[in-house]
Amino acid sequence: MIDEKQTTKLSKFLSLVLRHQPQTIRIELDESGWVSVEKLITAMNIHGHKIDLETLQHVVETNNKKRFAFSDDMKKIRANQGHSVKVNLELEPVEPPNTLYHGTATRFIEGIFKDGLKKQNRHNVHLSKDLETASKVGVRHGKLSILEVFSGDMHKDGYQFFVSENGVWLTEEVPVKYLMKREEI
Repeated sequence: MIDEKQTTKLSKFLSLVLRHQPQTIRIELDESGWVSVEKLITAMNIHGHKIDLETLQHVVETNNKKRFAFSDDMKKIRANQGHSVKVNLELEPVEPPNTLYHGTATRFIEGIFKDGLKKQNRHNVHLSKDLETASKVGVRHGKLSILEVFSGDMHKDGYQFFVSENGVWLTEEVPVKYLMKREEI
């Protein structure tokens, strides 16, 4: 079995090719973001990233953010969300909890309270159901700021929400009127 450092390295590379740049190893994602496990393993090995099915399963199972999923028959794999390439994850709209959270860096707060939360180069804005998860996300970007999102009000006003397989809440945008900066936690 591979060590933690190698697992992390492979996970980051999988994020790159399954979310942003499949062309890096000359694979193509289907319209729903899936790629054949066999093709992925072959392409990764050809491009210097040694992996077999057992190692791929280990990377998927141990990823603390649950970024990846296998199809039910284990013949395909995809990223659960966070794509910058065009995919349709085929998620159904769901009613969100009244409040969701967004972790970010304090340096972005002024712009967010000017323009709202925008999806930037992703398909959706990513939101968390709890402060702990939002904090983990936000601290990766710098000095932490947590935004409270009035998702229940947004939903009542016609905004759609989706939830990915790994529990990330997704929406197109969050206008300023649905945001409140939380006091430091």
